[in-house]
Amino acid sequence: MIVGVIVVCEIGFWLLIVLGLAARYILRRPRAGAALLLLTPVVDVVLLLAVAIDLSAGGTATFAHALAAIYLGFSLVYGHRMIRWADMRFAHRYAGGPAPEKLHGLAYTRACWLDVLRTTAAVAIAAAVLWLLTVLAADPTATSALTGTSAVLGAILAIELLWAVSYTVWPKGAPREREPRARGQRRSGLLSDHTG
Repeated sequence: MIVGVIVVCEIGFWLLIVLGLAARYILRRPRAGAALLLLTPVVDVVLLLAVAIDLSAGGTATFAHALAAIYLGFSLVYGHRMIRWADMRFAHRYAGGPAPEKLHGLAYTRACWLDVLRTTAAVAIAAAVLWLLTVLAADPTATSALTGTSAVLGAILAIELLWAVSYTVWPKGAPREREPRARGQRRSGLLSDHTG
């Protein structure tokens, strides 16, 4: 049941974002769009309540409950950023906004280290939610799936840290400019390669 709630909440989160941005940029209804976007945290509250009610009613904690806690942590920390990411693309596509900037070099490295900080915060929130769920559980002996999730959280943080270190040592290069190719040039080049 909890897996279904997580799936519904994830779909609901993205549906609210798409509907909010569509209202803002396609239908030209900025207030309606803002209202829909402001509803995204409600999805997190619904998920937390569903998990807490299930455990307090005597349900046995599973990895799905732990996954809900991880989802909540990352949704709270990265949710605003995901909305901003989608907003920039909608603005570019439907409102003549600037194209999203592609980072490279020091700017990309800095962004990676900021993600380390964000992921640390998300992991901390997830750990706090996991602890809260173990307290709320009617049967404390049935919470091993929650307490055993610390390794997963550690692995997530370690991967994020390795990612940032790798781009500190080997910075991301600037994208190469593509030269415009004349129509038919590719075909004639291929023909000459085979016929020469």
